[in-house]
Amino acid sequence: MQLHTYFRSSAAYRVRIALALKGLAWDPAYVHLLKDGGQQKAPSYRTVNPQGLVPTLVDGDAVIPQSLAILEYLEERHPTPALLPADPAGRAKARAMALAIVADIHPLNNLRVLTYLRGTLGQGEEAVKAWIVHWTAEGFAALEQMAEGPDFCIGRAPSFADLCLVPQMFNARRFGVDLTPYPKLVAIDGHCQALPAFQAAAPGRQGDAE
Repeated sequence: MQLHTYFRSSAAYRVRIALALKGLAWDPAYVHLLKDGGQQKAPSYRTVNPQGLVPTLVDGDAVIPQSLAILEYLEERHPTPALLPADPAGRAKARAMALAIVADIHPLNNLRVLTYLRGTLGQGEEAVKAWIVHWTAEGFAALEQMAEGPDFCIGRAPSFADLCLVPQMFNARRFGVDLTPYPKLVAIDGHCQALPAFQAAAPGRQGDAE
């Protein structure tokens, strides 16, 4: 398996956690999102992922973009250990929390949106930070209510929800978001980050880390 990844991409981070939890070997193909005007925009990479985003998982003939689709693929191909609860309601809740991050928080704060705010819309750093803090806080307030804790978002094992939460907490700290109002999320993040699989997937542990 090969994963097209960037150390600071929270979407790639989610997938790296899943691969580590499942004990799957993979080869990195580094795609630097800032160098050379953004290596994800290069025609050679666009042939792999027409969206020009990371991550992309290549597994034999299967080429899979989008982190949540990759998580579902890995869960189906390698079901042990499970990263979704056994019961339908629990599975739905894990997916709902993951989507609250993947679809509602992260897209508003990712690189291409922030670049558009700074460039095309001419917004200064104070306005950009206010944008990031606003949308992160709104999403985290809901997740704080949804999360069960104390160790994981749902139940007693990591699920898609935790795989998405930990990278988003990393992003929140990068951008100086006050996490005081979210004690459950902070506790879950701390517990997960003490686990070897989460540590192995962390941005600072990657071969392309800066």
